[in-house]
Amino acid sequence: MSTPKNSTDRNFRVLSIAIMFALFFMIAFVTGYQNPLGSVIKKMSGDNIFLTQLGTFANFIAYAFMGYPAGKLLDDMLAIIGLDRTMVYIANIVKCRPPQNRDPLGVEQDACIGYLREQVTLLRPKLIVCLGRIAAMRLIREDFKITREHGQWVKKGGFELMAMYHPAALLRDPARRPDAFEDLMSLREKARAVCEHTPLPEKL
Repeated sequence: MSTPKNSTDRNFRVLSIAIMFALFFMIAFVTGYQNPLGSVIKKMSGDNIFLTQLGTFANFIAYAFMGYPAGKLLDDMLAIIGLDRTMVYIANIVKCRPPQNRDPLGVEQDACIGYLREQVTLLRPKLIVCLGRIAAMRLIREDFKITREHGQWVKKGGFELMAMYHPAALLRDPARRPDAFEDLMSLREKARAVCEHTPLPEKL
């Protein structure tokens, strides 16, 4: 029995991503960067809400937002609107942690963007949420101003995107949490409208 072409293409893309991740790990080891960071592909069909962010996390943890204050806050934020990590996919703009937690350079983002594009192609998310200004400036618009434009939905490349404050920014400045709450409400309503396989509560 022959394998359908689309299935073969998808398997090839998954293998390509695995190879790319291995290369990032080797580069990180040689150059002194911290561990490459990514997420496990838990499902390949149905709805996907795709969260992208900067990629600066704790050492030795190769999954995004695992067990640290920003990660715990993200879990709480998702729970507010009836989501959890099994219902979203988290990816990073850069796949290695920049030294001293600095913002990634343009050349570093360029080196990683192909990996992110492959992730998007594989998952075909209904919605993409950029966590923080770095992700928003890369995926939405170079001059994106998160303090003015967070929570606004835009269409680009066949996808619907929205930016929110990064959980780490909310930890540094709790005064922004009411804005983040409103953005979460917007995400919930958008997900209820377009993600028919993702059950969300009508009310909090």
